[in-house]
This record gives sequence, C-alpha cells and structure tokens, in this order.
Amino acid sequence: MLTKKQHDLLQFIDKHLKTRGVSPSFDEMKDALGLKSKSGIHRLITGLEERGFIRRLPHRARALEVLQLPQNLKQPENINSGFKPNVIEGGFQKETLESSSEELTQIPLYGRIAAGLPIEAVRDDTATMAIPASMVGRGDHYALEVQGDSMIDAGIHDGDIAVIERRDNADNGTIIVALVDDNEVTLKRLRRKGQSVALEPANELHETRIFGPDRVRIQGRLKAILRQY
Repeated sequence: MLTKKQHDLLQFIDKHLKTRGVSPSFDEMKDALGLKSKSGIHRLITGLEERGFIRRLPHRARALEVLQLPQNLKQPENINSGFKPNVIEGGFQKETLESSSEELTQIPLYGRIAAGLPIEAVRDDTATMAIPASMVGRGDHYALEVQGDSMIDAGIHDGDIAVIERRDNADNGTIIVALVDDNEVTLKRLRRKGQSVALEPANELHETRIFGPDRVRIQGRLKAILRQY
C-alpha cells in the first residue's frame, strides 16, 4: 500500500513520462509535491522502487521507468508541474518552425554546445532556423543544440535547441554560454565570488568548475529553449 505522497509522486512521474517522454527532474518532482528538499524525493523514489512500482534505468541520470500502477490511480488534476524554462515544444525543424499565426524571424544555428563537459562549439554561418519573433524581441540572437544532461534540473535536456541572446555580460545566477580558455564552450549557470568565476551545472552528478577571471568570457545568455519530441 502506498502513502499519499508516494501515490502522488507515482502519478506525476507516470504523466510526465507519457506526455513528455522523459522522467521529471528531482526539482520538478519536489515542486510538484510541495516538498522543501530533494532528500524527500529520494526517499519516496526508494520506497516506490522497493515496492516494485518503478525502477531506475542504469547509466542514465535519474531516468525512471514505471513498472506498474495501483488500481486506484487516477489522472492527475492540480499537481504543480514546477519550474519550467521558456520552452516551445513540438515538431519543429531546425530549418523552419511552422506557425500559422505568428511572425517568424531567422537566427543563426551554430552547432552543438555541451551541457556536460565543455566542447568546442561548431559555428556554421550558413545554417539558420526560424523562431517566433516574440520569443527574442530586440537584440542579436543565435541558436545552439544542447549536448549532455548537466542542466537537466533547470529543464534543459539533451537535444534541446537553446536560443541565446548575444552579450558579453550577465547577472549572477544567469544561465550563460561561456567560452573557457578561448577554445571550449559550455552552457552553465554563472556564479561570481570575488575574482573567481564559477560555472555551475544543474545536475548533482556534475561538478561546478571554478576559474580565474581571465579564463572565462561570456558569449551570451539563455533566452529560450526549443524542444522536439
């Protein structure tokens, strides 16, 4: 027999998997259940796993599979889905995003950016993609394909398209495109303390990297995420 919190969490995970095709992040589960820390989610997941309702998929960060549902499980009604980035979901293509009612604008598509270990961004000035003009507003923007899972707790998944506002400065706590040592590019949250610059992931399985002030240059800040299922 499940507790109410276990029942609610199983319900939330099942709906998330069916509607989005991926497991919810720990932050999303915490917010959905109104818990104050992720340690409570760890205990609930362990309880569900021990009772045979879910299993953790090996070699994948917090990937869950629902094995069975209790007979009285109903469709969720008012569970808070938690933090969401500015995401457009659906069957977009990199060359064109279909829209019958909104003006589109073309922005450059510069290849892949790591949301795990940094990789060199591949810049291709000939590739572009169309996005709703209202998403970007004024300013210079470009797009990068996300690689890796280090920002998954911020709602940013492997394969997402990150829309970036080009700029060389950003507020503390902003998710930025950072150029490290002039040859590595990564998408991380910016944290400054004194003269040090920290590039912080949103996944407890990845470590924060700390650099001196001359080693990191800001290439832009995250404006939106595009996702295809």
